[in-house]
Amino acid sequence: MLLKNYICNVKHYDYIFTGAGLSALMTVYKMVQSGSFADSRILLLDENTKKTNDRTWCFWKTQVSVWEPSISKKWDLALFANENFRRDLHLKPYQYNMVKGLDFYNQVFDLLSKQDNITFLHQKVMAIEESETIILIQTEKDSFSCSKLFNSVYNNQKAASQTKYPLLQQHFIGWFIKSEQPLFNPEQATFMDFSVEQKGNTRFMYVLPTSKTEALLEYTLFSHQHLKKEEYENEIQRYIEKLGITKYEIVEKEQGSIPMTCYPFWEANTKNVLNIGTSGGWTKASTGYTFKNSDKKSSELVAFLQRETDFRKFHKRSKFWFYDLLLLDILDRKNELGSHIFSSMFKKGNSNLIFKFLDEETSIIEDIKVILKCPRTLFIKAIFHVIFKTMKL
Repeated sequence: MLLKNYICNVKHYDYIFTGAGLSALMTVYKMVQSGSFADSRILLLDENTKKTNDRTWCFWKTQVSVWEPSISKKWDLALFANENFRRDLHLKPYQYNMVKGLDFYNQVFDLLSKQDNITFLHQKVMAIEESETIILIQTEKDSFSCSKLFNSVYNNQKAASQTKYPLLQQHFIGWFIKSEQPLFNPEQATFMDFSVEQKGNTRFMYVLPTSKTEALLEYTLFSHQHLKKEEYENEIQRYIEKLGITKYEIVEKEQGSIPMTCYPFWEANTKNVLNIGTSGGWTKASTGYTFKNSDKKSSELVAFLQRETDFRKFHKRSKFWFYDLLLLDILDRKNELGSHIFSSMFKKGNSNLIFKFLDEETSIIEDIKVILKCPRTLFIKAIFHVIFKTMKL
């Protein structure tokens, strides 16, 4: 058994985070802010040092956020477009916000570095073993034990090895560019531009301009398979040319792949082990958005820790999980329909209500108002397909 010979020598913590990604860092940051965990020994383990600008997150909000110091750009306007129409979205009372990974890490670790009870170690987790009374963790270098474990190390095999719940990827490559020509509108973010060739998938461009000459452009797909690197980059080049930009430099690149699934990761939670982040189903399944969902879930978790000890009680399935499942069911079977579905929603729908819906804050009546803007036949068929597949399995 793991660590049986070392159990007397391991260092013990009250809480250990295996993986120090977005969800873990948000949670421990709010644990500190709450003032309720000053006497708890907390360890974060991650193979990444969190000292590089390795990703960009975006989210919309109506109020001042605790993450305000990490926000590098805000937009009051957004654009939705396809090959047939363009719509300017006036977001107020919402604002669309951009957070660079390094700015977020710096904000979090600036606070954590001042806490004597919190330790961050740059180590890769190799194995975890749970008994009724203790949890043992083995890294490449050391062994640790804890009373409560938060795991955010994603295991794709769980979702990929089953057929009950669709699994797609939101995958992308992005270029931060600086153009010699001032052709960007820094006051408007391009939320989704489906005017790019779809090629049997759900494909769009995502543009975050920070000045008239600087922007992040991401070629993004909601689909099953990744592309070759040159396919993403060729599409970015074509889009830049379509904007009329002929001279520019690539300042930075980023790429990523976010699983989009309603697979119930939380069913693996135990009394003392909680899966968080993507590993816990915290990613918004229908959009791949992680920042806002993790912000909400981490706040709920910190409040939960102050009143409960059984992690199996934390997760609650909502109506929005079912809505997401219907969309993923459609895109799983007919991936080319993504542009049609999102265009139907945004062409005439109330953009503020749509963002509220995507934030999972709408009432049933508001849900219906949004859903009725979508292709009804597709979703009615999806309801029956999901029910039939569930009964069959």
